[in-house]
Amino acid sequence: MFRGDAHHTGVSQETGPATLHGTKWTFATGGRILSSPVLDRGTLYIGSDDGALHALNVATGKSLWKFATGGPVRSTAAVVDGTVYFGSYDGQFYSVSADKGELRWKFATGGERRFEAKGLHGSTPATQTTSDPWDCYLSSPVVAEGRVIFGSGDGQVYALEAKTGALVWKFATGDVVHASPAFADGRVFVGSWDSRLYALDAKTGRELWHFQAGLDPKDHNQVGFQSSPAVADGIVYVGCRDAQLYALDAATGKEKWRFDNHGSWVITSPAVVNGHVLFGTSDTAKIHVLDAATGTLQRSMQAGSFVFASPTIAGSVAYVGVMNGSLLAFDWEKGVALWEFQTAAARENKLQVLNPDHTHNLEKEFRNEFFDLHVHSMERIFSVGSIMSTPLVSGGVVFIGSTDGNVYAIE
Repeated sequence: MFRGDAHHTGVSQETGPATLHGTKWTFATGGRILSSPVLDRGTLYIGSDDGALHALNVATGKSLWKFATGGPVRSTAAVVDGTVYFGSYDGQFYSVSADKGELRWKFATGGERRFEAKGLHGSTPATQTTSDPWDCYLSSPVVAEGRVIFGSGDGQVYALEAKTGALVWKFATGDVVHASPAFADGRVFVGSWDSRLYALDAKTGRELWHFQAGLDPKDHNQVGFQSSPAVADGIVYVGCRDAQLYALDAATGKEKWRFDNHGSWVITSPAVVNGHVLFGTSDTAKIHVLDAATGTLQRSMQAGSFVFASPTIAGSVAYVGVMNGSLLAFDWEKGVALWEFQTAAARENKLQVLNPDHTHNLEKEFRNEFFDLHVHSMERIFSVGSIMSTPLVSGGVVFIGSTDGNVYAIE
């Protein structure tokens, strides 16, 4: 499932490439990819903006089947006991067979939508409500104790019976829920665009506690949880658009520490490994390594562009996707860059929005008008094959999706 397991710590038990050899295979889906790949029994599953969930042979990249929905599939699938679970922008949540992609059941939520606010990102007139194009993902399900749990644009967190799709409980937050829930010790942890992180009883949906992150009513640019929590050793680690990374006690919600990123959103879900926390930032384009117990900065690495994708750790190597169309590999223990892979669209750089050093040419990407700045600019950014997808490591290969519509297997 998303980030590997129900705790979402982003740590792979396999070994990935420390040296870049090239592309093993590429598969074109026909739409942008913002969801992340998952692997089960030799089959790779990944959603696409072409409205389908694709099942690929992991060794060859050949299509095994695809299941069409009525909207972009930006939810990362969970695969449990021969069944695949995922959501779509059509407002439906699906259960299909893993071997043939046949529908088992579907559940209608109250409908999908992006986060929206008045005066968003300085838009004018300030009294007009505008949807946020940076709200890119859908909530990815966590499956635990026979239930599948996910968030929705209708502001609810849902728990369904995994076998039947029957509603067990739902919990109303104050806004859109596109972060992905984590599960540990009978609790569900999930953030909402209402800037609260919730801990819920997994059996009943009863609120155990909530944590209120930064909430400036005058600045909707800096609110909301897009980052999905990671849970390790009784601590919940999560980023927020208020530019903080938080460490909270999983039992009480009490803040243990926070790390200030000085106005730079934290959209990535942190990885937790060997007493360290790794995460990426947006505007400052950094990969930070913190001490998990204290939040003290250990080292930082330059990513070159906005980081929305979550890091995956395999041994001493961290793999991180970047919006400039690059997949980066770092030795996270030493803070040393190992290699960089560019998507086909990034190498082509058709709209000339990347500089020779692979940084963004902001003058070409961003302009003054709100509509151009926050809608057309996304088109230009995505034109270079941005990697919004969290890398999957298996058998010495890294698998990622890209906004150029391709799934890449990188050796």
